[in-house]
Amino acid sequence: MKKKILQLFVFILAIHINAQEQYYDDVDLNLTGVSLKEELAIKITNTHTNYLDYTPGVWEASKVTDVNPEDNTEVVLLYGWEDGSDSTVNNDRTRGIDDNGGNTTDWNREHSYPKSLGNPNLGETGPGSDAHHLRPCDPSRNSTRSNNLYGNGSGTESYTTSSGDWYPGDEWKGDVARMMMYMYLRYDDRCLPSGVGVGDNSGTPDDMIDLFLDWNAEDPISDFEKTRNTYHEETNNTYAQGNRNPFIDNPHLATRIWGGTDAEDTWGIYTSSDAEAPTAPTNLALTNETTFSIDASWTASTDNVAVTSYDIYVDNELKANTSNTNYSIIDLTSNESYDIYIIAKDIANNESLNSNSETTSTLEDTDAPSTPINIIPSSITDISFKISWDASTDNTAVTNYDIYIDGSLDGSTSETIYTVTNLTESTTYTVSLTANDAVNNYSSQSTPIDVTTNDSASNSGVDLFFSEYVEGSSNNKALEIANATGEDIDLSAYSIKRQSAGGQDGEEWSTPALVLSGTLNSSDVYVLINASATLQNLIDNADFVQPNNSDTNYGEPLNFNGNDPVGLFKNDALIDIIGDYNGGSANFAKDVTLRRKSNITSPNVDFDLVNEWDSYSQDTVDNIGTHDFSNLSVSIHELNSISVYPNPTKGDILNINTQENLSIEIYSVLGKGMLTGEVSKLDNKIDIAHLQTGIYFIKLSSEDGNSTRKLIKH
Repeated sequence: MKKKILQLFVFILAIHINAQEQYYDDVDLNLTGVSLKEELAIKITNTHTNYLDYTPGVWEASKVTDVNPEDNTEVVLLYGWEDGSDSTVNNDRTRGIDDNGGNTTDWNREHSYPKSLGNPNLGETGPGSDAHHLRPCDPSRNSTRSNNLYGNGSGTESYTTSSGDWYPGDEWKGDVARMMMYMYLRYDDRCLPSGVGVGDNSGTPDDMIDLFLDWNAEDPISDFEKTRNTYHEETNNTYAQGNRNPFIDNPHLATRIWGGTDAEDTWGIYTSSDAEAPTAPTNLALTNETTFSIDASWTASTDNVAVTSYDIYVDNELKANTSNTNYSIIDLTSNESYDIYIIAKDIANNESLNSNSETTSTLEDTDAPSTPINIIPSSITDISFKISWDASTDNTAVTNYDIYIDGSLDGSTSETIYTVTNLTESTTYTVSLTANDAVNNYSSQSTPIDVTTNDSASNSGVDLFFSEYVEGSSNNKALEIANATGEDIDLSAYSIKRQSAGGQDGEEWSTPALVLSGTLNSSDVYVLINASATLQNLIDNADFVQPNNSDTNYGEPLNFNGNDPVGLFKNDALIDIIGDYNGGSANFAKDVTLRRKSNITSPNVDFDLVNEWDSYSQDTVDNIGTHDFSNLSVSIHELNSISVYPNPTKGDILNINTQENLSIEIYSVLGKGMLTGEVSKLDNKIDIAHLQTGIYFIKLSSEDGNSTRKLIKH
């Protein structure tokens, strides 16, 4: 009888979930904790198929999703509360739907997660143009909020508290909490809750803070929020993103993931009068031990209704949650003993007693990583160059690479790219590297390569760079290359290559490369287009037309799509890139025009969409053939060429090799300010003794601009 009741409950539960939200059909909603968070993150990321332009996309989306349900000629303003009858404008709850702009009586777009609080800055693409956290707002109120952190308060008004925090108002705090939860789910550490709100995360399994959990529970979801969410799922809607905010669909999902104040279960599947806990799992067995993992399996528990998931505990710490009766526990340390037990849970979160506890050890790691290969130099100047290489493999995990210059250790990195600095012009250096794992097994040294720095008299350190990228309709594909070196450049040393679909099918750079020819004069640009382009402005400004036929693979490399990285090479060394090499199928620039910001002076082999590029709608070609060189100056180049050493460092003193006065700011990887200071040519040392071992960012600023570097302290 109990088995039949259990089957009937599971059947009714499935119908109920499907009736409520078919969007989540492929998500295991029985999970809890970080496991549920990860499944929901995958869902909202995979269904985010339409990336809105900040202009006009977000404007137009807001005019649909935020329309006043009582008057379709108005939009509802975040943080507003008053009906417009008093003499104050900035507290209005609504505004004319077409009055969007920056004037006093207009409405503008509020980044509920401020751009500047993202790590890195959210910009105006990707997270910076995600409509799930962009809301219409009074310009003055938007400006007053600025980038203040959210903090507790009370009342109908939104205001800055005595401690400088921003309280959005009783009506809006739940909206804000659910938007912050969405941004954390969708963009992970780039949008940390602790980076935008004042609260405590000691009771949560990650960086979620109690402030947003409280607000989510205290201010229930509104029909207004539901309407916005439904619009964005339907990709038939012109300005819909394709994904939803799960915490608007069911606020209790936040409780399932992070605990804290119990929020409403709008689906009714997690809250019931069931107080009976499942039986304890039995027959726990640990098998297949490796250097970094252990497989666990157990006999299923029983329950008066249904067992929905199991918590796996490793050394009394919650490691994972699963709905299966087996789990591979990973990310363990080699040659280490672990005590493991299991707890069963039902949909109402009733917990069983512990299973039997079992102890085993991971294997000792004695295998070295594979030798790094395919070392490629790039961005060569008179005092520095970059190298990149293919990632090594290991039976456990590669943790870092040691870089040797002329046989001496220059530094270490966990990435597959490294910048060598403090070099001498017109000098050849021999480069090799080793790969290391967590227990210091070292690979053999890679095959050495020679890299020769430039002559400062003939090369100022800057070089040609991509200034515009047109991924237009049909064959309207174009690239623009700019010359800000101060000299006329012979193009015969330069070439362009494309990588199909970000290398997801194993493709390398296209061969043969498109080799350039002719001379590119100083402060001028060179435009290349696909021969089948039809936009007249592309045709009128083309310096080179690539035939579109079978001989050229139909315009290679001017046949790119929005997920095809394009590289600019000098003497076959990569110097500039649009897109992430081997980045997979991510559409970093689908159906858009990218234009390099006017303060960019030189190429970069690390694609930085947010800080180096402005994005425009498809087929925007009004600026092709010209580039704004007004902000380019040698001083910016000099700022970028300042050396910071030793880096990586094990010491307490950091040297800044500079000829000018600089302001120094050091941040943690979470964006927390760790140190500020000033340096000059004569006083160029910074005391970093108080910094713990880890990775930091150091920002160098002068009146001419700023530059940010990564700092590693061992």
